[in-house]
Amino acid sequence: MTATILSPSYTEPSQLADAVTAQGFGVLNPAGLAAFLETPLSALDELKPTWDDLLPDTFLRDGGHYRRRRHSCFIVTGQEIDQVAHRAHYQPVQYNALHGGMLRRFEPMQAEFVAQPVIRQLLRSIAQVCTAIKGERTWHVEAHQFRIDTTDGIGRPTPEGAHRDGVDFVAILFAGRENIRGGESRIFEFNGRYGQRFTLTEKWTLLLLDDQKVIHESTPILPADKHGYRDTLVLTYRSGGFLDAE
Repeated sequence: MTATILSPSYTEPSQLADAVTAQGFGVLNPAGLAAFLETPLSALDELKPTWDDLLPDTFLRDGGHYRRRRHSCFIVTGQEIDQVAHRAHYQPVQYNALHGGMLRRFEPMQAEFVAQPVIRQLLRSIAQVCTAIKGERTWHVEAHQFRIDTTDGIGRPTPEGAHRDGVDFVAILFAGRENIRGGESRIFEFNGRYGQRFTLTEKWTLLLLDDQKVIHESTPILPADKHGYRDTLVLTYRSGGFLDAE
């Protein structure tokens, strides 16, 4: 029996801030993302090969070999974007019971990737939505380029389970999937019973979450018939500085 794949309800780009405020998240389809960025999706398509150059995540505490990634950090103030010196990724145990409390230093994103105008526009445009919701401020952004694959027979996009990231907002740019089953996105109210689930299947779909209002997870992926993978770019936006070990 084939599992039913639920699609998300899409938001108009001009209503993204309203959707995130009202329900804790909003989803732009690829056409909506192109309008949101005022950039053709071909600019993102040109970057897709960089997902083939991600390096193994050596910090997985479940012993898996299914995650590859790169990581870089930025400060966005108004229209200005500054990449900061390469730094470790840190999350407190209260937000990540599996990998929290560790300083995890991943290889940085490729300089050519970061320098692309579409990436700069993505960082800036999401920051503008965050500002529209919470007011003018400086945003500290951590960018994670991920590939989850089925090397181990199963891949876990969120091995820590349903979680918050300890930031203000989380943006997930879905960059595609090949030869997999699963990978369903699940979003729940942080203080409530309401939840939604859907599967991102259209390349260059954007999911924006209010990390103070909702918790989220993605279910494991399995190979459909042979080795497969799921690619994303995750951007976290936090005011008041980056998360650091005390």
